[in-house]
Amino acid sequence: MLLIFLKRLLAAIPVLIIVASLTFFFVRLAPGGPFDSDRAVSAEVLINLQEAYNLNAPLSEQYFDYMGGVFRGDFGPSFRYPGRGVSEMIYTGLPVTLELAIYAILIAVFVGVFAGVLAALKRNTLLDFIPMAIAMIGICVPTFLMTLLVLIFGINLELLPVSGWGNLPGDKILPSITLGFAYAAYIARLSRGGMLEVLSQDFIRTARAKGLSERVVVTKHAMQGGLFQLYLFLAQQSLDY
Repeated sequence: MLLIFLKRLLAAIPVLIIVASLTFFFVRLAPGGPFDSDRAVSAEVLINLQEAYNLNAPLSEQYFDYMGGVFRGDFGPSFRYPGRGVSEMIYTGLPVTLELAIYAILIAVFVGVFAGVLAALKRNTLLDFIPMAIAMIGICVPTFLMTLLVLIFGINLELLPVSGWGNLPGDKILPSITLGFAYAAYIARLSRGGMLEVLSQDFIRTARAKGLSERVVVTKHAMQGGLFQLYLFLAQQSLDY
């Protein structure tokens, strides 16, 4: 696992360099400039702004300065918010992003594993068809449609706030569910497939023949192997990010 992680990490480095380089040149070659949307300024002021942001330097010099800053963790100043750096804005929002990601992962794993295991144990019954149908909807429906939760629970029923990220738990429910539901659908499908494969193995039949209860067979034997595909999925997603 460590070797796979290192290989993916090393493979991601040139990809990130290429993406950063293409983004830099596409932005520079696009018509217009970062100050065109501002109120009309004199030519002297515009020259001073370009000098302050190093936009009057040759393109090659701008590129190497930018890439040098990227390797140091400095993404340069923000054109939209004067006086603030891009790195500062990223670091400011990073704690909230990580908190939201943790809540979404917990919801996705709990809901997905529960639905997948239940569907596998109750194969070809309503407890199989209904969770898998919901999971398929979660995979097929774009995530942005989940904002209907805001319309229903936030605006119509007024049960949850529709904006903000404060200390109240209610502020975190809708964003976490919206982000975690799509991943819960994938996890449910993987959990069901893995559990069905393991439940048909000889060691499961042997455990049942020994007289072990169904709870012990499922929790102690089947789930350890059945959720291996889920582990691979989560590991793949973490490496991709």
